[in-house]
Amino acid sequence: MAIESLELAVRLYGTPLYVYHEIVHNQYVVERFRREGVVFVDHLHEVPVGATLMYSAHGVSPEVREASAARGLRTIDATCPLVTKVHLEAIRYAESGYTILLIGHAGHDEVIGTMGEAPNSMILVESPEDVDRLEVPNPGKLAYLTQTTLSVDDANRIIDRLREKFPQISNPPKDDICYATQNRQEAVRQLSEEANVVLVLGSQNSSNSQRLAELARESGRRAYLIDGSRDIQLDWFQPDDTVLVTAGASAPELVVEDCVEFLRKRFNATVESRTIREEEVHFPLPRELREVVKAGAG
Repeated sequence: MAIESLELAVRLYGTPLYVYHEIVHNQYVVERFRREGVVFVDHLHEVPVGATLMYSAHGVSPEVREASAARGLRTIDATCPLVTKVHLEAIRYAESGYTILLIGHAGHDEVIGTMGEAPNSMILVESPEDVDRLEVPNPGKLAYLTQTTLSVDDANRIIDRLREKFPQISNPPKDDICYATQNRQEAVRQLSEEANVVLVLGSQNSSNSQRLAELARESGRRAYLIDGSRDIQLDWFQPDDTVLVTAGASAPELVVEDCVEFLRKRFNATVESRTIREEEVHFPLPRELREVVKAGAG
């Protein structure tokens, strides 16, 4: 949805068009948009007053929204709806007087945005050891949320430790970890048993892609996180290897197909496609774009 939103915004408004942080954590996607004139920024002072700014799929804090309004920016919110869900949960718990434990990785764009919703009520937890050191003002008013792109296994280890230490801890009725992340982890967990080598298409700053490579290594497989076929090293493979090719949630299908084609041509590989879960979820475009498209159609 975020990539489609940026493609449409470029067509509607032209370039330069600004995006707060990378639209998704995938270098192939980011570089393609850069070539088209999109400018990715980490600070709002880099965006000219009155320009068009898109918020990335990872979301932003209320402070960023307020600063954007003060600069007179036309903003388009391409935040993933699953991230928005976590933001709304944080607001609800904070307004009810809870201390919120956010399970996630320090410095990740999504974590920064989520913690900005309730900075005085939220504590970041990165490991079971962090749980052991926790001291909270009121254990009876405690809840946890999770970053959407975590390893399910890692998150569950932390949640189990939280429930041991704080049996009354509250949590949202539905998991925060996104369906696309969970599906890919399940696929790697199942299919890596049949492989010698695992190639994960995704960028180094992609949290969900990193988790896939880690999961394969935990299964004892040689696993490599790569941006594309140009990163493949021939000495990773033996002649009779079975190679599992998978991808992070924001890797374009084109990059995956190029990698498979490289293996086919270079090693005369036979290719078998496996499906673990069908994904039929589609998110609507941001309201700001829907309104423009509707007005044009009218």
